[in-house]
Amino acid sequence: VDHGKSTLIGKLLIDTDTIPKEKIAEVKTICDSLGREFEPCYILDYLEEEREQNVTIDTTQIWFKTQDRNYVIIDAPGHKEFLKNMITGTALAEAAILMLDATEGVKEQTKRHAYILSLLGVRQLIVAVNKMDLINWEQGRFQALENEMSEYLAKLGLKANYIIPLSAKSGAGLAYKSANIGWYNGPTVLAALDSFTAGQDNSAKPLRFPVQDVYKINDERIIAGRIESGAVKEGDELIFLPGGEKTTVKEVKKWNENATSASAGQSIGITLTDQLFIERGFVACHINATAKITSEFNAKIFWMAKEKVKTGDRLILRIVTQEVPAVIE
Repeated sequence: VDHGKSTLIGKLLIDTDTIPKEKIAEVKTICDSLGREFEPCYILDYLEEEREQNVTIDTTQIWFKTQDRNYVIIDAPGHKEFLKNMITGTALAEAAILMLDATEGVKEQTKRHAYILSLLGVRQLIVAVNKMDLINWEQGRFQALENEMSEYLAKLGLKANYIIPLSAKSGAGLAYKSANIGWYNGPTVLAALDSFTAGQDNSAKPLRFPVQDVYKINDERIIAGRIESGAVKEGDELIFLPGGEKTTVKEVKKWNENATSASAGQSIGITLTDQLFIERGFVACHINATAKITSEFNAKIFWMAKEKVKTGDRLILRIVTQEVPAVIE
C-alpha cells in the first residue's frame, strides 16, 4: 500500500505524452478540490472512492505505446483486502513491475505479491525501488534492498531481470536517467520493459473454442463463443468434446461483419453442416489436435474463502463456460 504503483504508471503516461493535457488539467482540478497537491496516481484512480481513500480498489487497464511496441498496463491494487483483484490482474500479465518503497523496505505484501507472481508463472520481472528521493538517493540503502529482494525471490524460484532505483513522482529512473542516481548503470523502467519479449500468439496454438451458448436465428443454429486459442475457418472439420461429435464448419459469423475465418480472442458464431446436440460448456477442437478428456488433474489454486478447504470436499468447478461437480482428493 502506498509504495507508488499508480504514481509510477501515471507519471510514465504523463512523461511520454500519452495522456491529453485536458485530462491532466482535470486531475489537477480534482486534486485542488480535495486540498491536495497534484498526484500522478489520480490519472488512473478514477473512482471517487479511490480518490477519497487514496487506495486503488480495482484493476485499471490502460493502453500505452512506445516506439517498439504496444502495451496494456494493468494497475493492480496493493491492499491485502483487494488481493482477489490483484490475482485477476496478474493472471493476464506477461511481465510485472513489483514496487518497493525505499523508506519502508520489503513488506509482508511485497513478499505475498512476489509469491503470487511465482505461482502464476510470471517470469519477466522488474523490481522498482521507489521514493529514492526520500532517502537522498543513497546507494547503500538501494544495494541492501536489492540484496534482500534478490534473496527472497530466489527462494521462490524467481529472479528479477532488473532492480531499478527511481522516484516515480519526479520521473527519475522511470522514462529518463537522472544525475541523482549516476551510480546506477542499468536501464530506466521504460527501457527495461522494451527489452522484454512478447508472449506467444495464441492464434498459433491448437483450436480451443468453448461454447458459450446456442442460438436459433432465422432457422439457423448458431454456436456462439470466444476462441481461446487457435483459429477456425469455413470448411474446417471439428470435434466437440466431451461428447466426441464430429462435423464441418459451414459458416463463420461475426457481429456486423462478413467473415470466413476467426482467431484467438475473437467472439464469434459458427454454423455446422450437421444438426448435432451441442450445449454450453462443450469445447470445439480440430479433429487432428484434440484436447485431452480426463476426470483427474493436479492444479495450484488460490483459495479465497474464509472457510478452510479439506480433502473430500465437493465443489462446483468452473472452467471457462463449463460447470461440473468436483471432489478434492
